[in-house]
Amino acid sequence: MSLAAELLRLIGESSNLDAFLDAAAAKACQLHSADACDLMLLQGDQLLVLSASTTAPEMVGRVRVGPHLGVVGRVLQSGQSIPVPVRADLPEFAITLPDYDERIYEAAHFSPLRTDRGTLGVAIFRRRGTWDLHPQEVARIDANVTELALGIDAYQNLAQRSSQVNQLGAMREVTDTIAQSPYLEEILQLLVSLTAQQFNYLVCSVRLLDETNNELVLRATQATMPEYKRKRSIKVGESIAGRAVVLKKPIIVTDVQSEADYIGHDLAERQGLHSMACIPMTVHNKAIGVLTVYTDSIRPFTDAEILALETIAKQAAFSIERAKLQVRHTLMQEMHHRVKNNLQQVVSLLRLQLRHRHYPTIDDAINDSIGRILAIAAVHDLLSREDLDRVALKTIAESLVGHLQQGMILPGTQLVFDVRGHDIVLGMTQATQIALILNELILNAVQHAFVDLDQGEVHITFETKDDRVMLWVANNGTPLPSDFNLSAHSHLGLQIVTNLARSLNGNFVLEDRLGWTVAEINFERGAGD
Repeated sequence: MSLAAELLRLIGESSNLDAFLDAAAAKACQLHSADACDLMLLQGDQLLVLSASTTAPEMVGRVRVGPHLGVVGRVLQSGQSIPVPVRADLPEFAITLPDYDERIYEAAHFSPLRTDRGTLGVAIFRRRGTWDLHPQEVARIDANVTELALGIDAYQNLAQRSSQVNQLGAMREVTDTIAQSPYLEEILQLLVSLTAQQFNYLVCSVRLLDETNNELVLRATQATMPEYKRKRSIKVGESIAGRAVVLKKPIIVTDVQSEADYIGHDLAERQGLHSMACIPMTVHNKAIGVLTVYTDSIRPFTDAEILALETIAKQAAFSIERAKLQVRHTLMQEMHHRVKNNLQQVVSLLRLQLRHRHYPTIDDAINDSIGRILAIAAVHDLLSREDLDRVALKTIAESLVGHLQQGMILPGTQLVFDVRGHDIVLGMTQATQIALILNELILNAVQHAFVDLDQGEVHITFETKDDRVMLWVANNGTPLPSDFNLSAHSHLGLQIVTNLARSLNGNFVLEDRLGWTVAEINFERGAGD
C-alpha cells in the first residue's frame, strides 16, 4: 500500500491529531528503513515543536526551537531538504535540540513538510549507522514527506470542520435551552453548566453589571471550589472581564496564571485554570455582563469557537433582559395588590379612630393617622430597596425611629433610642403588621412616658427562638400606674397593638419591669403570611 493510501486510512481511523501523527511517523519510518522518525510542526510562527516521535514519545510537546535555529530552522525557511550521511557532516549552523539525546544516531535526513499553502514543519529521519543516500532516494523521501504534509493538512482541516459542526451543535443546544426558561437564576445556571459541558471547559462563569455601583458581580458558575464562588466584584474597566465590558468585544488570554492583569493567580493555580476567553453580553449594543470560560490547558480559541460563544452570550443577554421584564411585570402586579390591601388597612384604622373621640383637636387625630400611614409606607420603601418580599425588623425599627425623631420629639427633650438584637427577616404581611405595632409602641412611649421629663431612653429589642419572634419596646420614663390593667386602660394605640398581635396569633403584654415600662410582643414567624 502506498503512503498516500495508508495516510487516507489513518485519517479515517485516528481519534485525534496526536494519534494520526504518531501512526503516520511510524509508517514513514518503516517505509524508509530508518531507526527513528520525528515530526517537528510549526505552532503559529513562533516555535517548531516536537509533535510526534517513534523513539522518544515522552519528549513530544517538550522539545521546542525557534523557527530560524539549527538545521530544522534552515530547512523550514528554505523549503529544501538537508541530508547528513555522517555526524561529521553536520553543518556549522546545527544546534543540539534541547533535552533530546541525538548522540545515539550517526546519520539523519531533514525534509520539509510542504503543502501549497506553505511549510508545516520538518520531518527528521535518523539512522544509527551511516546513511549515504542516492539522489533518487532523497527525491523519494522528500516526495513521501510531501504526501505526509498533505495528510497532516487534510486531517487538520477535517478536524477543524468537524469542530465547527460540533460547536454549532453545542451552541444550538445552549441557546435553545436558555431561551425556554423565564427565570433569571435558572437562565444563569443553565448558561454556565451547559456551556462548560458542551464545549468541555473547566470553568464557566457569568458576571452581571450592577449599574448602581458600576461593578461586575459574580452571579453564576459551575466551579466547585467555594473560594471561586466567593470571588469579589470587579469594577468596570478593571481586570480582563472589566475591560471586555468597556470594549464590548472578546478578550482572549493565553494563560491566566502568568497574565499580569488577571485578578486571582493563586486561585487559578489551585483550580488549574489556563486559557481564558471573556465574552461581553450585550443587548442593543449595551453591555449587561460578561461570560467567561476557562480551559484546563494552554490552547488557542478558534474563530468558530469565539463566534459560537458570542452567539450564546447575545442569546443569554436577551433571555436575561426578558426575565427581568417578567420580574418587573410580576412586581408591578404584586405592588398593586399590596397597595390595595394596605389602603384597606388604612381605612380600617381610620374607622377605628372615628369610634374613639378622645382627641383634643382635629390636628392631633390627623397626626396620629399620618404616623400610621408612614409606618406602612416605611415597609414599602424598604421592600423597594431589599428583596422582593422580605424586610428586616431592625431596619423597620430604625426607619420608624428616624421618622419619629424628626416630627414627634419636642424641642429640648433628649431621648436616646437603641435598636438591638437579632436581625430577623419577615414577609410583607407580617412586616407591615410589626411596623404598625412598633409605630404605636414607640409613639406611646414618647407621648406618655416623657410628658414631664426632658430626657430618657427607649430600647427596642428583637430575638428569635424556635420559629417564634419576640420584640420588646422598653422605656425608663414615667412608670405605669400601680393599678394599670391593659384591658381596662387601653387607649386607641394600645387597642391597635392588641388587635394586630391577635392577628399574628401572638401575645401582647405591657407591664413594669425593674422600673422600666416594657411592652412585649411574641408570635410565630410566618403565621400572618
